[in-house]
Amino acid sequence: MRVVAKFGGTSLGSGDRINRAADSIAAAVEAGHEIAVVASAMGSTTDDLLDEIKFEADDRDRAEIVSMGERTSVRMLKAALAARGVDALFLEPGADDWPVIANDLGEVDVEATQQRAAKLASELDGVVPVITGFLAQNHAGEITTLGRGGSDTTAVMLGKYMDADEVVIVTDVEGVMTGDPRVVEGARNVGRITVDELRNLSFRGAEVVAPSALSYKDEALDVRVVHYQHGDLLTGGTLIEGEFHNLIDMQEEPLACLTVAGRAIRNRPGILADLSVALRDEDINVESVASGMDSITLYVREDASNQAEAVLHDRVVADEALSSVTVDDDIAVIRVTGGELPNRPGVILEIVRPLSEAGINIHDVITSATSVAIFVAWADREDTLEIIQNEF
Repeated sequence: MRVVAKFGGTSLGSGDRINRAADSIAAAVEAGHEIAVVASAMGSTTDDLLDEIKFEADDRDRAEIVSMGERTSVRMLKAALAARGVDALFLEPGADDWPVIANDLGEVDVEATQQRAAKLASELDGVVPVITGFLAQNHAGEITTLGRGGSDTTAVMLGKYMDADEVVIVTDVEGVMTGDPRVVEGARNVGRITVDELRNLSFRGAEVVAPSALSYKDEALDVRVVHYQHGDLLTGGTLIEGEFHNLIDMQEEPLACLTVAGRAIRNRPGILADLSVALRDEDINVESVASGMDSITLYVREDASNQAEAVLHDRVVADEALSSVTVDDDIAVIRVTGGELPNRPGVILEIVRPLSEAGINIHDVITSATSVAIFVAWADREDTLEIIQNEF
């Protein structure tokens, strides 16, 4: 196998952990695998360096300063591998074989990076390159960075462009867990998870793999997360499957919008559950939900709207916290799903402005970590879909 192994700061946080990392790399090489290594700064070195910049420093100087963490790590890890008889070399920006080219904003030059990564891959036979994560080099040869989570991005990007079989993220967690083990009891490892699931979790606080890294994962590339104490690069942990697709989808059936109003809703725990359970008991599926200070809006298929209205009306009559229910029919929904949406400032404006300019009234907008759902009148659905497709 050809494997890109990324070691996070915790997994390189001491001499003993560097030895453990070197042992696992040497074992994989001994087993006949081609290994490229991406190393983060030891422990919290990058944050420590940033904290010590108590003076005005331009972006170029800041990049040079924070690069020292990764540049130290690759030298330490290369030396530990050499002590085990592994032919290794460290790579940092400025080296002839350096693969990652990006501008000062951290935007990767895909063509240049692909070419350099392919060349590096062709030279893996018997040699282990130890590459600084997080860092890049611009076309002038100056150091720049890939931003937060940049070491994960380096690893998955190089895994893709080096035609690797697998990227292994070595970190301080067992993999993806069913919950935060520091908060909930009985949290266990998830053996497999899709990119779609993990990116939604990542954008909402799960610190497993940087969301920016997952945009480089394709169907052919396996990505696995393992604990640094595991000791085996090639087994265990959580396998991340699939790839993130950019989609623009229009639901084919019209929806109805049911809004339940009540001035006490904001102070009533469980009101959403009560309404949802009432609909579930009648086999009515809720397509989307939006909430306000004094109202809850539920979208259902239009052919179920009369039954849904009757069910919700019964809840309104029985609950003094609720005032009324109303229904609006002939609603269309167009959903935009994309791995880069959370990284695009103004993405909602990019959708809303052209619709406004076309005179299309937006009924509702519901967002999640990686998608935007636009609700418009059914008669406007085709025009809305065309405008959104042109924008994205």
